[in-house]
Amino acid sequence: SSRERYAMKHLLLVVLISFGMAVQAQLKTYPVGLHTGMPHNDDYTVRVRMLGGEWQDVFEYKVQVDLDKPQDASMVQFDMGSPVEVMVKKNNGTVREVAIRPLNNNIACRQVQNAVFFTLDKPQNLSIEFNGDRLHNLHLFANPMEEEVYSEEAEGVMFFGPGIHRPKDLPNNQIRIPSNTTVYLAPGAVLKAKLLVDNAENVRIIGRGILDHPVRGIEITDAKNVLIDGITVVNPEHYTVFGGGSSEIVIRNLKTFSCKSWSDGIDMMCCRKVLVDNAFLRTGDDCIALYNHRWNWWGGSSDITVRNSVLWADVAHPINVGGHGDPDSLTGEVIENLTFHNIDILEHDEDDPLYQGCMTVDCGDKNWVRNVLFEDIRVENIQEGRLFYVKVRFNPKYDKQPGNGIEGITFRNITYTGVGENASLVQGLDKNRCVRNVVFDSIMINGVKMKHLKGIIKNEFIEDIEIK
Repeated sequence: SSRERYAMKHLLLVVLISFGMAVQAQLKTYPVGLHTGMPHNDDYTVRVRMLGGEWQDVFEYKVQVDLDKPQDASMVQFDMGSPVEVMVKKNNGTVREVAIRPLNNNIACRQVQNAVFFTLDKPQNLSIEFNGDRLHNLHLFANPMEEEVYSEEAEGVMFFGPGIHRPKDLPNNQIRIPSNTTVYLAPGAVLKAKLLVDNAENVRIIGRGILDHPVRGIEITDAKNVLIDGITVVNPEHYTVFGGGSSEIVIRNLKTFSCKSWSDGIDMMCCRKVLVDNAFLRTGDDCIALYNHRWNWWGGSSDITVRNSVLWADVAHPINVGGHGDPDSLTGEVIENLTFHNIDILEHDEDDPLYQGCMTVDCGDKNWVRNVLFEDIRVENIQEGRLFYVKVRFNPKYDKQPGNGIEGITFRNITYTGVGENASLVQGLDKNRCVRNVVFDSIMINGVKMKHLKGIIKNEFIEDIEIK
């Protein structure tokens, strides 16, 4: 009937309008970045739009990278919930070539004069590099849409709105977060402070805001059930996230840059039940470091997973496991049940042979390291360093005792596409401090499958090394 047809047309119109509104809400940029006092970098002009929609400007932040000689790079970010088109225009010099990394993401671009255009079908973290320049590149963070948004203080919510915020706790430059608290950093919020979660539980630190040049980004000590989701940390003096003696930590969609000595990304000491998911870490020291006893924490480490992430170590290790332990304990501490899955390593550069290794298991200070899986990891480039480094060690700079042993290390589905790296290394220390049960499964080095240990530095204190 005509009434039914009208009803159907009306329903279709409502659906189309609702769909259109939903589509419009699937891209969010943050023009408030212009008013925060954060430095702008004019190397690039970046715009983004819904497919077929109006172009929107995004703010190009200046961030510093590389410990050896800090350089000014760029960073932009926005939120997307459906496909978008991005324009990146290089404002100085000509464009000879363009790389969009990780290469595994297979982002094709179209060049028009000194600009490139490309489409993103899902959120992801990218490095856009013109003419092979990785020190003045553009870091593009396409976040998922925020699921939880606050506009003011609420019960149990510590709110930081657009603009610059400084702590009242001076000279410590920190803000202490109590239990049962959500910290929300709104888009455009710039917090010049360390966030301290100490002897607390049920804490969430969320949003799209920035921690700018803190002493440390976030410190989680003797805490339980802590979530970090969506924030960016720019050039901390020390760690981006430090965990000591804590458990049930989830770190999701964290982005960081650092360019100073000991400016690690995520360091965990004697922590358990930790998940790092969808992080982008470009650091002036180790990206990920998992340790046992140091300072005020004892008891070993276990059940830590790092997945779906991009690691870029301008200096030191992308992944470093097994250092620092309790040399005075009777049997030593154990670090075990670690998983590194679906990771792109864009760079590894370390001059000192003692600290080389994209994937490092470096066992000292009476530690035992057991059951570590490296799986589906793509290493694009090594400036100076090694692909694999598995060693029971005694390093007098950091150790009071040698490590006890390493057992159960699996490298599976690893690809490497660089050239000129130093040889990988698998070594025990002596007949009582061995490396046992190491599996190399489907290792592809420049398109050639690894079939033997030839070319790997090894000694007589390794047992049960298998190549598949």
